[in-house]
Amino acid sequence: MSEDDEPVDPETAVAELGERLGAIPPRFAPIRERIEPVGEALEPVEESLEAAETEDDLDEVEAELEPVAEELSELREAVDDVEGDLEAIREEFDELELPEDENEEDDEDGSGDDAETEDGEDDAETEDGEAEVGEDDPIAAFEADLESVEADLESVEADLEALDGELEALEGRVDDVESGVEQRRGPYAEDVIGEIDDAATEIETTRWTEEGHAELIEAVDGFLSTVDPLLGAELSLLDDGEDVPARLVASLGAAGEAVEADGLDPDDDAGVIAELLEATDGLGSDLEAATRWDDLEVREQLRREGFYDVLDHVKDFPPEWSAIKVHEKRGNVEMVTLALESFDSDFMQEHCLEALGRMGEEAAIEPVLGLAKRRDEVAITALGRIGVADDTVVQTLTNFVDSNPPLQRPTFLALGRIGAEEAVEPLVEQLTADDEDVRSWAARALGLIGDTRTIEPLSTVLAEDEDDTVRASAAWALNRIGTAEAIESVAQYADDRSYLVQVEAERASI
Repeated sequence: MSEDDEPVDPETAVAELGERLGAIPPRFAPIRERIEPVGEALEPVEESLEAAETEDDLDEVEAELEPVAEELSELREAVDDVEGDLEAIREEFDELELPEDENEEDDEDGSGDDAETEDGEDDAETEDGEAEVGEDDPIAAFEADLESVEADLESVEADLEALDGELEALEGRVDDVESGVEQRRGPYAEDVIGEIDDAATEIETTRWTEEGHAELIEAVDGFLSTVDPLLGAELSLLDDGEDVPARLVASLGAAGEAVEADGLDPDDDAGVIAELLEATDGLGSDLEAATRWDDLEVREQLRREGFYDVLDHVKDFPPEWSAIKVHEKRGNVEMVTLALESFDSDFMQEHCLEALGRMGEEAAIEPVLGLAKRRDEVAITALGRIGVADDTVVQTLTNFVDSNPPLQRPTFLALGRIGAEEAVEPLVEQLTADDEDVRSWAARALGLIGDTRTIEPLSTVLAEDEDDTVRASAAWALNRIGTAEAIESVAQYADDRSYLVQVEAERASI
């Protein structure tokens, strides 16, 4: 309510609610009059469904049901409208408040129950000592009106609930007919083709063992042998090429095309379609039983990949550690990466990451980056050692610049080693961090990057920072940048209070 709106008189409000409530029951009658005919119209549709045998019969059932469903939808809309209006009345009724009792205000002024009448006598009492309520008491009258409206409201709500129940019963019957039609349709040739396509996709997207390939061949060959006499399509297993999954996918593709070309009718060929679906179910079960790569234990997977072939004898325990060392020396990035992705061991993961970092091969970025994104400090260090300024790598590392010291240290170093100029601004901001170690790491990272834009902020750190280790790091960074301006800004500190800064100043003067 706005400040300009006049407050609604409670008595007026309850009278208006009573009028609106009185308009609701007449709306029930036309709805009830339509409900019974809808129920009667639904009965022959249900009988038609019971007698339906073909797809055409089911089409007729749907056609018969459509006008009944439309009529029922209109009735539902009408009931929902009534329900919405009734809910609004209920909400407004619940918010009504009793008007203020003027006698209570008189009590506060001292002129209430204890006050005497003008002729000095108290208010009259009944014989049993209770005060007699005047017939024109506005509070009592208002309460009576409220009780009357509430009783009517509850009665109308009960009528609406009963009406809604009748409607829900009809809607349930319509739903039963619709689901009955759906259940009794088919099966269709499209269902068979879909199952064949699913099997082909599983074969193509799953990694199988050698035993699994043999099992797949047997499964698909058996499926084609079952399907061929049903379609008369002369299906057989394709044997072109060495890629087993590709051969099997192509063979199943030919089977799917044969099913489609046969033009199977869901009524006339229902038996054939059912047998084809039974065959696809068998194919699915055979694929489920075939040996997948994921079914093998990790060491068995690595053994089959040749990971352990480099070991003449084991120098370290576990043997995987020895194998990683040999693969690192031989530059076998793919084998170290395979071990990184295979072993669920912090120990092995750390050694794999360190090996990949030392190898410095760009091919190792993707698996290392995946771990770095999960805030793995060893992976972040490895990215720096690999040293490729890939956009995704730089962005990932830059996201950690403003994190916490344990993560900031390897992040700053990695960005410095990569030479990530995109990280200059966030690193410069860290020159004013509260933690002196963070300021020092940031200064050295900026020195490794070598961007001349950092000469001024590094010179400011050298001149003003309270921590001498941070100042020495800034001096080292300026020497690392190596321009005349940078070296000159360091050389003037030959007599500095800090020995570390003096050492950097002497280097600048050489």
